[in-house]
Amino acid sequence: MPARRLSADWLVTMAGPPVAAGAVLLDDAGRVVAAGTADEVPSPPGLPTTHFAASVLLPGLVNTHTHLELTGLAGALAESDFAEWIRRIIALKATFGYDHFLAAAREGVRDCLAAGVTTIADTGDSGAVIEALFEAGGSGIVYHEVFGPHPDQCDESLAGLVRRVADRRRFTSDRIRIGVSPHAPYTVSGPLYQAVARWARREGLPMATHLSEPPGEVELFRSGTGSFADMWRRRGIPLPPHPLTPVEWLERHDALGPDLLCVHVVHAGEDDIARLSRHDVPVAHCPLSNRAHAHGTAPIRALLDAGLRIGCGTDSVVSVERLDLLAEARDARRRAGLSAHAALGLCTTSAARALGLESGIGSLEPGKWGDAAVVAARGGTTMDPLEAVLASGVGDVRATYIAGREVYRAA
Repeated sequence: MPARRLSADWLVTMAGPPVAAGAVLLDDAGRVVAAGTADEVPSPPGLPTTHFAASVLLPGLVNTHTHLELTGLAGALAESDFAEWIRRIIALKATFGYDHFLAAAREGVRDCLAAGVTTIADTGDSGAVIEALFEAGGSGIVYHEVFGPHPDQCDESLAGLVRRVADRRRFTSDRIRIGVSPHAPYTVSGPLYQAVARWARREGLPMATHLSEPPGEVELFRSGTGSFADMWRRRGIPLPPHPLTPVEWLERHDALGPDLLCVHVVHAGEDDIARLSRHDVPVAHCPLSNRAHAHGTAPIRALLDAGLRIGCGTDSVVSVERLDLLAEARDARRRAGLSAHAALGLCTTSAARALGLESGIGSLEPGKWGDAAVVAARGGTTMDPLEAVLASGVGDVRATYIAGREVYRAA
């Protein structure tokens, strides 16, 4: 990859205040050499240089939760009962083969790049997303899902997960990691959570799980009632002891830790937040998905005040129809009373920390990867550049770079 220099009317590094007439110099390894004013950043003779007028140059966005294998299914399912919705999603997926999921994943990766997203944390069980991300020269963590709500399924489910991870490892790289995802407390038994966590930690694999998302999940553990409890009874699955919270359930089975990304965390009181903080658990916050399913509002302000590492995620197109990460950040900002810098951090610096990738991404600083997005300043260059970025939409992204390589350019 040849070295290159990018510049714009505004530069947002996320490591300091916005810079008017800023530039970034990238080396031939795709790393940032310098970032600052255009006058300060060298412009070696013959070096490829691109300037974006009336635009903001910023770190590539980090999406902490996607399901890209579901791309193309927007509006496919409408169901008021979440347990039934999950059942129908599983049934629908069973009608497709691997080629379908790979085509969907490729489209999903392209959609992310066109939205300025350079790193994704994806969850799925087809195995297609990591192949699509590898083909695109992308960046991220792909968590392979495992299911098994009955304790008797533990050994079989874990063995299947081990086989699938071994098969998909061939698509890892210095920018792509494979991880594992016990799906959720209503689809994974306590013993399986414990077994997966032990194995993943021995293997050095990151983990993710949906946690405290729908009210029915809370009811299952609090009182043994609700739609998921009814589903377990019909299938002869022993109910968990209660009263508990889903967070307590994971703690009992040694799953909580800094390597377990907890997705959603809508229903978490003070005690649960204290537990998450004690275990240094990162959180993926998906406000628009939560709203679409009427799950409630996550306590984002309390989670941030507890010092948790939080990033925004878009979830799947089956939930939100369009993967617009900045729209998620705007919603989080409104609900938590965040500054523009903190809100954008949920898609950059804070999101990178949530994934444990902050040493390489999240800001444009010397030594980090040259992952960048260029957003048209809809409100003009006299507008605060942070506000301009947050006010933008997917269609305002002009270009996207991964390690200095242009991976998207608006027509």
